[in-house]
Amino acid sequence: MWNYFSNLTHTRFCGQTMSKTLIAPSILAADFGNLQRDVEMINQSDAHWFHLDVMDGVFVPNISFGMPIINNIAKHATKTLDAHLMIIDPDRYIKTFADLGVNYLTVHYEACTHLHRTLQAIKAEGMKAGVALNPHTNINLLEDTINDIDLVCIMSVNPGFGGQSFIENTYSKVEKLKEMITKKNASTLIQIDGGVTNKNAKQLADSGADVLVAGSYIFRSENPTETIVDLNNLLK
Repeated sequence: MWNYFSNLTHTRFCGQTMSKTLIAPSILAADFGNLQRDVEMINQSDAHWFHLDVMDGVFVPNISFGMPIINNIAKHATKTLDAHLMIIDPDRYIKTFADLGVNYLTVHYEACTHLHRTLQAIKAEGMKAGVALNPHTNINLLEDTINDIDLVCIMSVNPGFGGQSFIENTYSKVEKLKEMITKKNASTLIQIDGGVTNKNAKQLADSGADVLVAGSYIFRSENPTETIVDLNNLLK
């Protein structure tokens, strides 16, 4: 499987700054009756990653999809698979997601009793390790582990459902996180998940975001491929 992950590793994790912010369409907003069609659309589009929101109905008040669906997506996807686990006790499934071919595995800070151990377990399976923060969670809680984190996913809506309104405090949170990353000389990417549209994408990128997750805005548009093109043009 060709994947953008190798190129990103070369440009971003060698201490260089990416030239543009990446677009990661969220499969949660896709048409599950035509899932292969939507996966192929992303393959052929200017998007960079597949964002996979996994929900258990316990950590968040919703259930999304699990391993069989991700396995089917992985059979057709030709770009980076970025899995976001909104579940309790994510450690149980780390190896399973590695076996499915996931490149980035993100767990919630709020769901991990021993975050450092979880990060090391993810890396031991050959994946990049991400940590997601709910809107109320302070980024300062990551200060002791930021050099072990490959990606921080800042939730710009309350996790659990797509199509929510963007939380304006996110810009300040991104700026503070970017300052921490720079101060610690870390290579951590900043991802924004929730309510991303053409109204806030540029400001998020200017604030320091490296990856923008967009679900409803892309898949509910009249022409998702053109919507992705338009977002990329905003981020040039």
